[in-house]
Amino acid sequence: MHNHLRTFMLLAGLTALFVGIGYLIGGPTGMAIALAIGVAMNFFSYWNSDKIVLRMYGAREVDPGTTDPFLRNYVSDVFEMSDKAGMPRPKVYVMETEQPNAFATGRNPENAAVAATMGLLRMLDRREIRGVMAHELAHVKNHDTLTMTITATLAGAISSLANFALFFGGNDRERPGGIIGTIALMILAPMAAALVQMAISRGREYEADKGGAEISGDPQALASALQKIEAYAHGIVNVTAERNPATGQMFIINPLNGHGADNLFSTHPATANRVAALMKLNGRGAPPPVQPIVSGGRRSATAVPTTSAAPKRGPWNS
Repeated sequence: MHNHLRTFMLLAGLTALFVGIGYLIGGPTGMAIALAIGVAMNFFSYWNSDKIVLRMYGAREVDPGTTDPFLRNYVSDVFEMSDKAGMPRPKVYVMETEQPNAFATGRNPENAAVAATMGLLRMLDRREIRGVMAHELAHVKNHDTLTMTITATLAGAISSLANFALFFGGNDRERPGGIIGTIALMILAPMAAALVQMAISRGREYEADKGGAEISGDPQALASALQKIEAYAHGIVNVTAERNPATGQMFIINPLNGHGADNLFSTHPATANRVAALMKLNGRGAPPPVQPIVSGGRRSATAVPTTSAAPKRGPWNS
């Protein structure tokens, strides 16, 4: 019930922003048109937002019948953990980007999908990959994915409409509110970002970390994976995420490079805090500090609590 109420409130807020922009662009007529478009988008997004996001990132589905043993084990592990958690098996996707990251999407557990980048599959060992995908399965199990995907789609549309109004909306004096209306438009896009932040609370990521640790039975592996991803993700540009920053909150680690307006979408808790919470679940407390890891000459991360059974050759013990 709480998840449904939260989703309704977010959709109402995003629709109100959309309608407000319509009024500032075209007065009452523009408001009516924007309301009609907003309602249509809500309906469309409920059924199709997951497909939009997967297509946006060029994700391709993989199944247990794939001839690549690397991907076959990845799918097998996701299905095995889904069965263990007593939830429907999601569709499994990969994205052809070198930035290590992953996300989950779908309107409910029966229509869910999880996706990992090839960068993540190449960088992490098998235990760590299982930890990451267990985190994503926890989002699915908690019904977080509907809220994450719809808000990403609608917030992106609001930002695009606001930008369109600023550059192609005609004479400022002809708009309701004149120059003040134009300034208001410049503020609406950041407001959309703030709504996304409200939708994806930091507490939700902590809950998914905890749920993922329970599903995988290996909190240390997820802690290790989070720090490795944090160490390298911001040194490798995710072009699609930079072009569509509202989708950044869907990933396990913020995929944005952190410059300029992207900071408005920093919905994730500090990785060090997430790791400390996971290590407490593991009964070890926070990991001891060591020299930071530097990626790309500009980002540093805390120590990685390495898994005890990391393979010597390749991520799949091969």
